[in-house]
Amino acid sequence: MELPLDHFRLIGVSPSATSEEILRAFQLRLDKTPDVGFTYEVLTQRSELLRLTADLLTDPESRREYENLLLNGISGLEFPSNREVAGLILLWESGSPKEAFKITRKALQPPQTPALGSSREADLTLLAALTARDSAIQEQQLRSYSNAADFLHEGIQLLQRMGKRGDIRKTLEEDLVALLPYRILDLLSRDFNDQESHKKGLSMLENLIIKRGGLEGNNKSEYKDYLNQQEFEAFFQQIKPFLTVQEQIDLFLELQKRGSLEAGFLAFLSLTAIGFSRRKPEKLFEARRILKKLNLSGLDSMPLVGCLDLLLADIDQASARFSSSSDENLRDWLNNYPGNKLEAMCIFCKNWLENDVLIGYRDIDLKEVDLDSWFEDREIQEFIEKLEKKSNKTKIRSNLQSQQIETESSIKTTKEFDDTKGNIYEKRLPLPGGIKQDYEEFEVNENEFNEESFKKKPIEFYNFLIEKIAELKFSFGEFLKDKEIINQSSYLIYIFAFLFLFSFGIGIGFLRNNLKKSIQDEAFPETPLVALDKNQKLIDKDIQEIKQSPSNELKSIPEESTKITPLEVKELNNASPSIEEIKYLIETWLSNKSNYMAGKGELDLSKIVKDGLIKRTIEDRQKDIKKGVYQEISSKIQEIVLKSQTSSRIVAVAELNYSEKIFKNSGVLLNEISINPLKVKYILGFSNKSWKLVDFISGL
Repeated sequence: MELPLDHFRLIGVSPSATSEEILRAFQLRLDKTPDVGFTYEVLTQRSELLRLTADLLTDPESRREYENLLLNGISGLEFPSNREVAGLILLWESGSPKEAFKITRKALQPPQTPALGSSREADLTLLAALTARDSAIQEQQLRSYSNAADFLHEGIQLLQRMGKRGDIRKTLEEDLVALLPYRILDLLSRDFNDQESHKKGLSMLENLIIKRGGLEGNNKSEYKDYLNQQEFEAFFQQIKPFLTVQEQIDLFLELQKRGSLEAGFLAFLSLTAIGFSRRKPEKLFEARRILKKLNLSGLDSMPLVGCLDLLLADIDQASARFSSSSDENLRDWLNNYPGNKLEAMCIFCKNWLENDVLIGYRDIDLKEVDLDSWFEDREIQEFIEKLEKKSNKTKIRSNLQSQQIETESSIKTTKEFDDTKGNIYEKRLPLPGGIKQDYEEFEVNENEFNEESFKKKPIEFYNFLIEKIAELKFSFGEFLKDKEIINQSSYLIYIFAFLFLFSFGIGIGFLRNNLKKSIQDEAFPETPLVALDKNQKLIDKDIQEIKQSPSNELKSIPEESTKITPLEVKELNNASPSIEEIKYLIETWLSNKSNYMAGKGELDLSKIVKDGLIKRTIEDRQKDIKKGVYQEISSKIQEIVLKSQTSSRIVAVAELNYSEKIFKNSGVLLNEISINPLKVKYILGFSNKSWKLVDFISGL
């Protein structure tokens, strides 16, 4: 048998070594006999081969002849059959385990198969195991993890076939298990054109995760001793960027089916990533569906779902989601943001996409998120328009920087809020919207009105102003109550009222001069609150005095006038009321108000209506009494939808069949109005543990 070995390598010296160096190396080799279980016979043969080599190289004539042979291209040494195993051991010791393994493996196969139970068989089997392991170590050092695994696998198979050296076989199996993460990394990190290696690595990754019991590592598997949870998470973060977004979706969905909650959350992120990067909004629906079903401990899902709602142009729903977040820090950031809330939500969504969603994919390289391009994309617009036809959501028509938002007049389907709250670790929740803090340059201006649109739409703008005034009234009232200003000195009250009214009066005066001509012909059946004057600070005593004062005038109303049976006043204490409960509160207000304006009862609605609105209604009735008239009002809700809902404010839009008749106290009909349908926006506020009607805006 010829082996790829020369005498210098065999004994372990350089070709320039002196005779003394050769003899010293010879002695060292004799002293370092491999003590791993070889037979005495083969070790004796090894020593004899070393002695023959030393003799040859220390004899000047023999060495000169051998060196000439090397110069003439002769390589390799010929070993007799009875010394082949000893020669293979020396080849292994010379630093060539791969060559030694290949020759040894061949020697154990037919027709060279040694006799069963012979010393040759035992020595070759042991040598095969040792060379397989050392070959794997060499390949690992070269980062050829797949080749290393091949050597280990072949060594294990050979030992299994021979039925020997179970102890070494166990060692090889342990090495193979510990090598698995490196093998996967090797296969997946190769050129993407090598699809065979990529698919093999992907399959091995999936099997590894399944055996560990999902991403959480819930199973007691052979891999836990070599790859604990912390090590696995580090490995997975390293491996993830070598997978495409679709490969990750398929992997995580499969793992989720097997009960892995973390895989479900990663599937949600991957679906969001492919939906946004590939302009596939339908994927956002799938992502939202998965997130709703998750029950991860510590996960505040509301802002994440809110981001999806925002990308689908459902502004009201997105706002409600953010307001429902259990994260106090996030809510404080949103509430204290110097711009408007929509701008804050856009910043959160942008940072969340950049820092948590669109990273870690082989085929996604989106370093900066552009929400403008998302909403300007024709396919996205068409999808949202189709969606609006079904659900009639608020839509975004142009880029977010101009924020030209148009509210549809059709009915918006009421949706229940998700109370599914799970959790991820706090460190994984972007606040606000990720770890980047460069949102100062991202500018969004909500409800911009240029001069042209102001001229063309004075009534729409006036209605918008009315709504904001109503909200301001409620907020100011709650501020006084929360800060207990009303209980302070009267001087403080006068100062706060004066400052507020002074600023407010200047603004109203300016707007009145510009809008007077445009709106003078407009009439609303129910006049909304447009100002907060100094007389609007209420106490129960004042209201009762107003109620009781006109008792003699009420007697003059004809008995023939129709009395409307008002609904029973029921306090609404549910923190998240249903649309039916909201409808009943509004109907109670309408029926009791109609009865009162007809002079057939008192207005005792303090449980469901704010004092300011009650007083205003009473004052309207007093005016009718002075004029000697009364009103018969018929208001029936045909449809009602929830426009927005937070923990402290609800806005609902109702379509009414509305009719109004004005009579003299003698019963003579003076005027009659009928509007079908009449759209009215109702604003409810939450205070003192109950919901109350704050204001309404008619003629939307």
